[in-house]
Amino acid sequence: MAYGGREINEKGLIIGATGSIGSAARKILLAKTDVQLTLYSRRADRLKLIVDRETAVAGSVTDDDQLDQAIKGQDFVFVALNGDMDSFAAHIISAMERNGIQRLIFITTMGIYQEIPAWLGDSPEPYHNPILKSFRQAADRIEQSDLNYTIIRPGWYNNGPINYEITQKGESFGGHDVSRDSIADYVMKLITEPALDNRASVGINTPE
Repeated sequence: MAYGGREINEKGLIIGATGSIGSAARKILLAKTDVQLTLYSRRADRLKLIVDRETAVAGSVTDDDQLDQAIKGQDFVFVALNGDMDSFAAHIISAMERNGIQRLIFITTMGIYQEIPAWLGDSPEPYHNPILKSFRQAADRIEQSDLNYTIIRPGWYNNGPINYEITQKGESFGGHDVSRDSIADYVMKLITEPALDNRASVGINTPE
């Protein structure tokens, strides 16, 4: 399948494939590209696969042997997880470096740079906030790596249509929410447009 006049014949790993963002990204990548997907999740055995496009791997992000097997040979790694994000990022970065994989797309959250304007609500100091701290530490760790990363900082998820704007690091957010399909659409663009937002941390929201 051609995207923008260019064939997309890549292999990608979705870590957190059974979550809502991983599922949305999987759906749009299957529909609009020819990317071959490996779906990584502790509950991967629950997935119904398109057999000529997908492989499922049940595993933990903190199990380096399982992670190495899943990451090996991929063109990109997309991560959409919740939990101890700094620890997760450390394991993923190390596995990518061991296996010579460069492209990382990683979901964090809005607020890790206090980029929420006053009219949208509070913007707490991230290192002292129990929700934001691990996301900020993960972002710091990724930025200190040599990987070709894009960190995505979404607003609060909803099930609305595809409608979003992108803000760069240092710019204020323009809206509080964003749809899961909007995030998935942007992830697809990052995969199909190799020069887009390399080594960048971007916010994504639906404009108010």
